[in-house]
Amino acid sequence: MSSGSSPYRKHKNDVESGGGGSGGFEDYESPSDPFDIVSTKSASVDRLKRWRQAALVLNASRRFRYTLDLKKEEEKKQIIAKIRTHAQVIRAAYLFQAAGAQSNGVQRAPPSPIPTGDFSISPDQLASMTRDHDFSALQNYGGVKGLSEKLKTNPEKGIHDDDSQILERKNVFGSNTYPRKKGRSFWRFVLDACRDTTLIILMVAAAASLALGIKTEGIEEGWYDGGSIFLAVIIVIVVTAVSDYKQSLQFQNLNEEKQNIHLEVVRGGRRIEISIFDIIVGDVIPLKIGDQVRKTCSFLYHAICPFLPLRSQSVMNQVPADGILVSGHSLAVDESSMTGESKIVHKDHKAPFLMSGCKIADGYGTMLVTSVGINTEWGLLMASISEDNGEETPLQVRLNGVATFIGIVGLVVAIAVLIILLARYFSGHSKDDKDKVEFIAGKTSVGDAVDGAIKIFTIAVTIVVVAVPEGLPLAVTLTLAYSMRKMMADKALVRRLSACETMGSATTICSDKTGTLTLNLMTVVEAYICGKKIDTQNNKSELPSKVVSLLIEGIAQNTTGSVFTPEGGGNIEVSGSPTEKAILQWGVNLGMDFDVVRAESSVVHAFPFNSEKKRGGVAVKVPNSEVHIHWKGAAEILLDACTSYLDDNESLVALDGDKVRYYKKAIESMAAGSLRCVAIAYRACKGETVPNDEEELGIWQMPEDDLVLLAIVGLKDPCRSNVRDAVQLCIKAGVKVRMVTGDNLQTARAIALECGILESNADAKEPNLIEGKAFRALSEEQRLEVAEKISVMGRSSPNDKLLLVQALRKKGHVVAVTGDGTNDAPALHEADIGLAMGIQGTEVAKESSDIIILDDNFASVVKVVRWGRSVYANIQKFIQFQLTVNVAALVINVVAAISSGDVPLNAVQLLWVNLIMDTLGALALATEPPTDHLMDRTPVGRREPLITNIMWRNLLIQALYQVMVLNVLNFEGIKILNLEHESNEHAKKTKNTLIFNAFVFSQIFNEFNARKPDEMNVFKGVTKNRLFMGIIGFTILLQVIIIMFLGKFTTTVRLSWQLWLVSVGIGIISWPLAVVGKLIPVSRRPFSEYFSSIISSCIPSHRRNMGGSLRGNEEVL
Repeated sequence: MSSGSSPYRKHKNDVESGGGGSGGFEDYESPSDPFDIVSTKSASVDRLKRWRQAALVLNASRRFRYTLDLKKEEEKKQIIAKIRTHAQVIRAAYLFQAAGAQSNGVQRAPPSPIPTGDFSISPDQLASMTRDHDFSALQNYGGVKGLSEKLKTNPEKGIHDDDSQILERKNVFGSNTYPRKKGRSFWRFVLDACRDTTLIILMVAAAASLALGIKTEGIEEGWYDGGSIFLAVIIVIVVTAVSDYKQSLQFQNLNEEKQNIHLEVVRGGRRIEISIFDIIVGDVIPLKIGDQVRKTCSFLYHAICPFLPLRSQSVMNQVPADGILVSGHSLAVDESSMTGESKIVHKDHKAPFLMSGCKIADGYGTMLVTSVGINTEWGLLMASISEDNGEETPLQVRLNGVATFIGIVGLVVAIAVLIILLARYFSGHSKDDKDKVEFIAGKTSVGDAVDGAIKIFTIAVTIVVVAVPEGLPLAVTLTLAYSMRKMMADKALVRRLSACETMGSATTICSDKTGTLTLNLMTVVEAYICGKKIDTQNNKSELPSKVVSLLIEGIAQNTTGSVFTPEGGGNIEVSGSPTEKAILQWGVNLGMDFDVVRAESSVVHAFPFNSEKKRGGVAVKVPNSEVHIHWKGAAEILLDACTSYLDDNESLVALDGDKVRYYKKAIESMAAGSLRCVAIAYRACKGETVPNDEEELGIWQMPEDDLVLLAIVGLKDPCRSNVRDAVQLCIKAGVKVRMVTGDNLQTARAIALECGILESNADAKEPNLIEGKAFRALSEEQRLEVAEKISVMGRSSPNDKLLLVQALRKKGHVVAVTGDGTNDAPALHEADIGLAMGIQGTEVAKESSDIIILDDNFASVVKVVRWGRSVYANIQKFIQFQLTVNVAALVINVVAAISSGDVPLNAVQLLWVNLIMDTLGALALATEPPTDHLMDRTPVGRREPLITNIMWRNLLIQALYQVMVLNVLNFEGIKILNLEHESNEHAKKTKNTLIFNAFVFSQIFNEFNARKPDEMNVFKGVTKNRLFMGIIGFTILLQVIIIMFLGKFTTTVRLSWQLWLVSVGIGIISWPLAVVGKLIPVSRRPFSEYFSSIISSCIPSHRRNMGGSLRGNEEVL
């Protein structure tokens, strides 16, 4: 990489955060390392399979219990294909039948009406008509109008918003729900926990030990050894199953929250917000580009597109039902989700049927709901498919790599211990508690020999149990589930789990302006009409009637918003996007009667707002047979298309150079005052110049030049009050904020200065400030050079945003992008983290996103960064804690086994320690809330080692201390504790109990140290984490019960209060030891790089290319 690379890219092999290659990022998928999955956004099934099979994996059923079920995914794809085939076969059969009947001159009889309740049409008739696309049946019902009468609804005003009528419709036509498959029961989780390989081996060993114990010592005394292991295994199974079951319920609840979408319908002539589950037959629903015609089916969350609960929007973003088109302009639908073919189908009165699961590709309109819930084509077939919440995350992959690597080490050590202990036993070097040789060839019975061998085998198995850190993948799941739940409270809904952790590595955020940095509450504060500036508060009297009439016509017809006037009087309700609402409200102030104006003329063609051309328009037929072409869009762009304007005398005046300069200066002045500038223009055409045929009209291009300028207005959208603080927090955290907006460059500049994205006027120049078209015109090399310097991009198209994201990623940045429009989808998909807006975002934008910001607020984006860092930090805390236990327990038992043939920590004790460090430890440390300290750090490189040098220092100091102290107790404990006068058996049990007790207390106190790996004060905020304190208290309580009352099961004895103090004292020393350890400086160069260089120097050059797998395991560490 060039010397001008990003300072955030800390490793030359950090292919994950960017790299070479042009355009796409397929080359990231290096085959050398199965644990190196760059992004799970587009990882192939084969790629995901590889890392499961990369190395020996112990306890696969537990290790992969929270990851994607690849087999289920393949089955679902097959089912989708069958559904599509089924739908196409039905439709083809109907068309064949209809064609045959027509050729024979036989008119197909309409379905006989079956009255249902007070309605003259049944749900089956409606479902049959929409499923078969039966246009003749629709005509027989009287078209849209006749069908509306049968359904007792109004195609314009919808049904009456009356509870009794709504209930009746639900009883007759069904509700918008479907029979859900029950989730996995608790006992299924118990069964999964029982499949743990090491636990099965332990249970077999326990059963043999139990049988031999009862045979040799009788049932009263002989069942303790085997029974205690059984009991410990059962406890582990139950705790694991409860933990897994609770996490499953959490994900289920989050998914239900995602499904409870709030949408808009027209009822009683008024647009109101309702839940997706409350959509009923007869509802009238507005549609627009980017929407998805979607049924309420949980499977569609993965198969088509998942969405979320939203606040009120101008046009409903999902239509959760099958239906009939009422009216539409340039309406095109992507039916690929139903047919499997990426074919755009134009909808009009000849092809009015809309199906669930289809996206609105272009245009806008309204539809009448004819079928809901189980009566929709998708609902009927999808109700039997259950949802799988599993998903790979890169951190999960890396932790499974760590666990696999450590598991192999533990297995090798266990096998070595097994061989050594068996050799010592059968060679007569092992002695029992009474100092007698355990095995004497020719004298020891077969039963005793087998019993001794089983005990040795059990020791080896427990070493594997304590060595394999199964809690690592579990900790990821716990912290992700916890973070997801808490992020909902912070107005962020996570659609893709991996986004939680990736957000913590973000080095730059490319943010929209409107609604994200600003309040999205627009008002018209300046206006230029008739060649002069007018007062927007009291302007009707100043303007000629013709100008007012044309303005009102353009405002009322060229909009996707609406104005509702209550029949009994009251406040007028304006709905739509913030820009539409502001202009509509201004129209109302001009005297506009929305319904009357729309009734006086009719829209014959529409050009929906286009973010490339920055304009939208309609062709309106007026009573005098003329057609008015109304355009609305970016002021400076539309001004270039105008050749004249109307003056105070209602006369057309040519736009000469002076007047153009006057308007451009006005636009610059408004933009410098952070106003959004919008122009309104029109052009009159003769009626005969506009096609009458619907097909010709569909391809007709509306005139875009020689326009008459009616008005240029300035819309004020104030900055959010907390946005400057949020931007400064990002800068402090090493995250650069860039504004990418479609607004005028001067407007963007003014807002950027106000928000703190630009610090001063001196920064407000190229290349910090750039127009989209200027950036687009650069070569790829120039874009790479300029991209990192850009702070504000104005008048950007969605493609400009995509080019910027690609350039930043190639420079090594981890890029987060906010977006709300349909055309933002490519940039959202390309970015490392796509952040869609929950209020103003279209469905296509949300489908391409990873996280949805529910309140469209930039401050919520910063909170997501904070949570992302918290996920990574919590995982590191748990890794430090667990590996300390792993190392200490392994070394203590291995040293004791090799030196004396016995181990101080037996199977039951190690299972209890495993429970502390696995489930309970993960719960305590993985649910630590984020702190302000996290935002004082620079972003974490995604290929940086999971175990940092600081963590290595901490865990080695603690593990070394524990190993030294407990080994001293193991070898010299009887002397140190003055136990020589007691029986050898009791003295040994007392010594081993003290070692076990001190070991557990060392982990309890070290759990506090793990909370703050790089801070001196490990107690800061500890009392606020009630779960942590509860788990610590619960662990101490259980430890007391085990030592004082369960000695028979754990092979321990009751300790005196003095020895309890010794145990606590040994544990508490870990606190001052941690403080001293943090004074030791560590190298910034990761330890793994030292190991890599040593290994590289030892391996001949011709063999280095074969070391991919080794490098992968080093890197995950």
